[in-house]
Order: sequence, then C-alpha cells, then structure tokens
Amino acid sequence: MCGRFNITNLPGLQDLMNYLGIDSPLPEPRFNIAPTEDILLLRPGQGDMARWWLVPSWAKEVSSKYSMFNARAETLTKSPAFRGPFRHQRGVVPMSNFIEWRMEDGQKQPWVITNREQCIAVAALWDVWEGANPPLLSCTLVTTEAAEAFRPWHKRMPVLLTREECLRWLDNEQAIAVDDRMLAPALKFDLELYPVNRAVGNSTRKDPALFEPTGPPVKLRGPVAGPKA
Repeated sequence: MCGRFNITNLPGLQDLMNYLGIDSPLPEPRFNIAPTEDILLLRPGQGDMARWWLVPSWAKEVSSKYSMFNARAETLTKSPAFRGPFRHQRGVVPMSNFIEWRMEDGQKQPWVITNREQCIAVAALWDVWEGANPPLLSCTLVTTEAAEAFRPWHKRMPVLLTREECLRWLDNEQAIAVDDRMLAPALKFDLELYPVNRAVGNSTRKDPALFEPTGPPVKLRGPVAGPKA
C-alpha cells in the first residue's frame, strides 16, 4: 500500500516532466502528503492537481466510506470504480519518496523509500466527478504485491514505473492487461530506505526535519544488467 509521500526534489520531477513532454508548473515542496489531499497528477501533455482519493464519475457524493486512495492491480478489471479508468484514464503520480511502516521493538517505525533520482513515478488512475462546481478531478495509486526484497517493509508496494513504462501507461489508446509485466511485483531499479522520526505517523505534521534519517540506510538492488555482447 502507499499512504504517505513527499515531494521535495524538484529537479528530479522537472527531468521527468521534460521526458514526458509535460509543460506545467512545478508544485511547491510538500511533506507528509496524505490521502484526500491534492497531489500532482500527470496525464498526456499536462499536469493537474487532483484529490488523492478516487471519486467515481457515477458516485452520488464525495465519500470516504471506502478506501479509494489505492487500487489493487490484480483486480483492476473487476472493480466498478477502477475498471473504466484502467482502460482509458491512466495517469502518473510523481513523488520524491514514499513512506511505509513496519513493526520494530513493538512499535511502528516509518521508513522513507526513494531512488537515486529522488523522483519515483507511480501508476495512477483518475476520474472526474461532475457533482461539484468546478468538477472534481481525483485519482488513486495502483499497488501490487511487494517484490521479495521489499517484503520486510510491507506486503504490498506501489506500482513503480520506469520512464519508458510511463509512456506506455499514459498511452490510453493502447490496452494494458492486468498480467502485464509492468504491474508485476518487481524492483525495476535500486531503492534506498532509511528510518525517520515516528512523529510522521501524524499526517498533520509537515515539518521537513521529521524526515531526516534516524538510522543507517538500507539499499535494495534492482535488476542487474548483464555483460554487453
């Protein structure tokens, strides 16, 4: 699952947007972003702020009754809320890092997860609810089973996209199957993880100092390229 993230390294985000051909203003650095807050959603040729908690176009009202901030990759074609967006309303949510918790010494310890560029692209789905004025743009993050190396931190993880996969995911003219390798539980690149202050468990705490490492980092290796021919 993915329930908290940060946007801090704007050069990395700018590089990603340049690669995707998106000319939109960069957001301000933000910490401890939580579901129902507005986040940057990248779509073909544009970036917009969207509510992080999907409101289906057919919903009678904006509600938090059901957990709609994450969407399980394995059931995207079965869920009434996600089936349509999976076919033709796919987007990308960039983040500098995200946070997961694991039990340590009887307490939940938050860990920051990032990559070398400090810019992670996560597969997302979006929808527009016409019951608001202006209409409400909202999104959800797609998750999959955790890669084996990531399981000590959580049994699930966000679908992390390479830059090339971002282009495929954003091409809503092309169908993607739920068993596509893009959605598989795999580490596609190296990750670095480090523990941070437990106070980040309170989503109202936005102090950047809370995200300074409180212990040594752990590195998870992505795929290793074979020797060149």
